[in-house]
Amino acid sequence: MVALDTGSDLFWVPCDCSRCAPTEGTVYASDFELNIYNPKGSSTSRNVTCNNSLCARRSRCIGTFDNCPYMVSYVSAETSTSGILVEDVLHLTTEDSYQELVEANITFGCGQVQSGSFLDVAAPNGLFGLGMEKISVPSILSSEGFTANSFSMCFGHDGIGRISFGDKGSPDQEETPFNLNPSHPNYNISVTQIRVGTTLIDVDFTALFDSGTSFTYLVEPTYARLAESFHSQAHDKRHRPDSRIPFEYCYDMSPSANASLIPSMSLTMKGGSQFAIHEPIIVISSQTELVYCLAVVKSRELNIIGQNLMTGYRVVFDREKFVLGWKKFDCYDKEDHNISPTKPHGTTVPPAVAVGLEYLYPVWCLRKWTVAISALQVFSQLLSLS
Repeated sequence: MVALDTGSDLFWVPCDCSRCAPTEGTVYASDFELNIYNPKGSSTSRNVTCNNSLCARRSRCIGTFDNCPYMVSYVSAETSTSGILVEDVLHLTTEDSYQELVEANITFGCGQVQSGSFLDVAAPNGLFGLGMEKISVPSILSSEGFTANSFSMCFGHDGIGRISFGDKGSPDQEETPFNLNPSHPNYNISVTQIRVGTTLIDVDFTALFDSGTSFTYLVEPTYARLAESFHSQAHDKRHRPDSRIPFEYCYDMSPSANASLIPSMSLTMKGGSQFAIHEPIIVISSQTELVYCLAVVKSRELNIIGQNLMTGYRVVFDREKFVLGWKKFDCYDKEDHNISPTKPHGTTVPPAVAVGLEYLYPVWCLRKWTVAISALQVFSQLLSLS
């Protein structure tokens, strides 16, 4: 049960720990099983040496055949992981009617030392980096010929989803191009207009499309224009300020609350495609009241389209065409995939999902703020303030 993060590249898991998240007595321990990867317990595991092409920190190596070290820092303050790179087998199954098993050798991080949010609610079981760099699992799967250079993720309203490697989406999906930075390519897109209820707001900003951030972050003046437009059209009483809530625009929800009175939202992407936001709010409960908040946070630096705005879509990260695709989708429906694989070892391999994890409960990193709740509660759009 690892966090799915399109905002970073390395897949890492707790391993040979010097400092990792505790496996017992935590708020998340009852939600899912915690695991520590043991390389010595795997007959197929081997350490990656410094002469490997995926070893990015060769300057820290003493000898060519030393173990390759890694260290990754994240946006959250003082949040990082470090250790050594290892190689092992990722077990996949095809999504066709034959359900063929596929074994792919991948390189990932044996995370020996974690810091910051990784010692609390963020990714206690590890993080699955899905970025564009060659170290990411989608890059390895495509370079080795297992799948097309694309993948999709589906985020259901009920908190259940699926990731499919090699999925290029469908011909009728909406699309927008990525803004590529050659020095560090990522899933950055452009937004040209925001609709809030009946108001159209012309904008021109770029944003990272990041499943590893729970909520959406916008810098000024875009944040203020969106939030004030939402507030002007909200019908409910604004909730009193509460330091435990990281959202600025919150409202008391009456027992007779009508969801149709909450202002709807959509984004117009570069190229004109519309991205309707199915869940622009988050509902927060206590023992005595219900509150809903605009689930957008003011950012000082980066615009980030977070996981909460991806709900209800199959989102396609097409790294061959360099486009982001999306289509309203039922995560339980396996149909309507545009299978475009290559043929490793003479076998056609459609998009693949992890065996036993066909329906995932991803737990996303909580960046820039911390609340004393389980990550799965955040994921299910329910914060407990009791």
